[in-house]
This record gives sequence, structure tokens and C-alpha cells, in this order.
Amino acid sequence: MKIAILPGDGIGTEIMAEAVKVLNALELRFETETALVGGAAYDAHGHPLPESTLALARSADAILFGAVGDWKYDKLDRPLRPEQAILGLRKHLGLFANFRPAICYEQLTHASSLKPALVAGLDILIIRELTGDIYFGQPRGRRTAVDGHFPGTEEAFDTMRYSKPEVERIAHVAFQAARKRAAGSGRSNARGKVTSVDKANVLETFQFWKDVVTEVHASYPDVQLEHMYVDNAAMQLVKAPKAFDVVVTGNMFGDILSDEAAMLTGSIGMLPSASLDKNNKGLYEPSHGSAPDIAGKGVANPLATILSAAMMLRFSLDQPEAADRVESAVKAVLSAGLRTGDIWSEGTRLVGTREMGDAVVAAITGKTITKS
Repeated sequence: MKIAILPGDGIGTEIMAEAVKVLNALELRFETETALVGGAAYDAHGHPLPESTLALARSADAILFGAVGDWKYDKLDRPLRPEQAILGLRKHLGLFANFRPAICYEQLTHASSLKPALVAGLDILIIRELTGDIYFGQPRGRRTAVDGHFPGTEEAFDTMRYSKPEVERIAHVAFQAARKRAAGSGRSNARGKVTSVDKANVLETFQFWKDVVTEVHASYPDVQLEHMYVDNAAMQLVKAPKAFDVVVTGNMFGDILSDEAAMLTGSIGMLPSASLDKNNKGLYEPSHGSAPDIAGKGVANPLATILSAAMMLRFSLDQPEAADRVESAVKAVLSAGLRTGDIWSEGTRLVGTREMGDAVVAAITGKTITKS
């Protein structure tokens, strides 16, 4: 097994070090190779996704990604900004399906911005289409308006578009995920249900999305399908989040809703994610950003990256037992009362990035975790 390690910028290097430490504790046979990406790659090579980094990502069995971005790069031309690295990897590797589980651990119900009764036992999966929609649609740019409300003035435009094959393949992924979750996981939310989120009442693109998802659903009679407008979905996520099981939606709506769901769990620092191609090769990364304001301080929560490594073991490297060990270790550390600042509360012990990683390693190797 070959894993490409792309730490990136900001806290990326710190959280990645802990995830690699956890992987090493499993004593599996794998090879790792590290490369620059994002702002760090721009500084060294003049581009956020150098050919050497892309070549490594293509040759690896899986990619473990940290985070990219820093305010100091905001004035660069858009194609050279650090964030273009992740978009480029998705495009070049065909990573079209983003899995973002939103799980509220029993030990963290107090950390959610919602009442504990609303989030206790929360376990939903948001599946976001990654390679289409307004993020990649053409044409886009700036021009002088020739019509509209203010002709003759400068305007900017982007294009929202989806093809039928793009919608079909993400719909299949969602229905299969719902079926698998309901088959024997014991998950409290898993009911074999897919909520397809659209804006079909306004956007032609999403009326098309709704029609295609409905067509694909005919092949999955055992899975329930409901359609929901994105504004209502945003409201229902904070009103009754446990009513959801699997949510499938487009690139832009998924970007927004998955971050909203993150706060239901207590902290975005707890949320892993996977971006997969048609063969389950994937890029795994925490859902949070590079947080340059706390970079180098040793206070970032590494658990989202560690849990992303667990997803990598399960989905791309065919090591489900190892994934279970990592996830169980994270639960053990939380039960022991260890908390980074983003999930800290009265009566728990505040720890830093490295100490949290050490505690997960201790749990994996059977050593005693120092409790609060």
C-alpha cells in the first residue's frame, strides 16, 4: 500500500503528523511519500499543485491531505491560490463523491450548539457531488453587461450545470450507501433513506437533478427517497437533524450543508471526509481549513484527520479492522475526558495537538490513557 501524504499549510503539518503517528501504531505494511501542496507548494514551485505532487497522487493507492490556504495568498490570481490544489486533485483524479459523516459522539453532546436531546445519537452522512455544478461550470468570468438591470456596467457570472451521467453516478452512490448503512450497522439514524436536496422550484439545473435522481431510485425499491429544497434542508438540519439518514446534493449546496452539519457534532475539528473515484480510490482530509491564526501553537484538534485516516483504511486500503481500531481509540480518548480547546468543557482535561495524538496511539497499543 502506498499513501501520498500532503500536509499543506497552516495547521496541516501539525495534524498530519499525528495522523501518521496513529497509522504507524497499527503496524501495517505500507509506504508513505510526502509532497508539497497548496501555499507551501506555491512558495517552492510557483504553483499550488505541481506536476510532481499530482504524479505522486496518481501513483498512490490513497491520499491523506491536511489543509491548504493562508490569508497572505488572497491577492494571487485565482488559478494560483492554495485552494486550487484541492480542486485540481478532484478534477484530475476523478474524485466525484464526497462523503462527510456527521456523528455526534456521546461524550460531546454538550459541545453541540443545539440541545443535547436533538443531537444525542446523531449519525448522518452527507454525500456531495464534487466535480460539477457552479464550481466548474463554463462559461464564467467578468464582462460588460449588455442587458439586465444595469447594461453597460461591469458584471461577473458563473454557470451552474450538470450532465445526466454526473447526477446518475452520485445518486447510485447515495442509494448504495443508504442500503449499506441500513443492512447491519446498528446506526440509530440508518433507515435506508436518502434525502435529495435541490432548488427545483427556481433552478432548471436542479429540476433536472430531481428528475434524474427519481429515475435512478427506481433501481432501489428498498431505499426510501425524499426530495427537499435546500433552504428547508438547512432549517431542518438544526430543527430535527436526526430525521436525516443519507443526504445527497450538488457541489455548492453540499459545501454549505456539510459545514452546517459539522456544528451539530460540537466542532468541525471532529469531522473527517473522503473524496472517492469510481474505483474507491480516494483523497481523505479533515472537513476544516488550515486555521493560520492558530498554526504552530500546538492547539489544533487532530481527531478529524485521524478519523479521515480511518476512512482511508476502510474505503481505499481494505483494512476495516484497522479502521475500527482507530475509531475505537478515538472514542476511548474522549471517554477518558481529553479535549482540545474546540471541544473542551468544565470537568475535562485540556490537551494540545501532540498530546491528543499520543493518547490515540496509547489507546491503540493498549497503554493507559491519563484521564482528566
